Amino acid sequence: MSKPYINLLRHASLLAALLFSAQSVAGKDDFNQKIELSSLYQQADGIAKKAFHEGNVVIKQGSLELKADELEIDASAGDGKEIFIATGNPAEYSQQQEDGSIVTAKANRIEYKRESRALSLSGGAQIEQNASSVKGESIVFNMELEQIIAQGDEQGSVPVITTFQPVSKEKSNAKKQQDKQP
Repeated sequence: MSKPYINLLRHASLLAALLFSAQSVAGKDDFNQKIELSSLYQQADGIAKKAFHEGNVVIKQGSLELKADELEIDASAGDGKEIFIATGNPAEYSQQQEDGSIVTAKANRIEYKRESRALSLSGGAQIEQNASSVKGESIVFNMELEQIIAQGDEQGSVPVITTFQPVSKEKSNAKKQQDKQP
């Protein structure tokens, strides 16, 4: 294998790491861990700054994991403006947060725009954390601002469903006590 090709594959794999750069919601230790990207097939174009991975795509970095059938990486707009598109039936994202909870996201298509730190889910989209969830046809999750915008389908047959789990009285009282501490 030629050295330029190996460097190109390394570059494509490192670009995938940028998908998980929103430290505000994730365990900070994840971003200090090595990144492993595996697939049955990969193709990269250093001039076009695009890469494609297909077949059992798995990206791991610390507690973060993304599984998809296919992954496209487009870095042609420049550093910090990369776009990652994972597709599957469904594509799945999970990561342990600093508080120990696990955030999971599933959709037929998961698109991440590094510049806006937004995760766009479409096609059977759902995000879950602590047994609470948001489901709809599409969900946009701003990872940095921790904001969610969800939509049903245009025909109105698939609504947005949000499920909140009740907080026990003990947890509520403990939270109030914690908030009072300086």
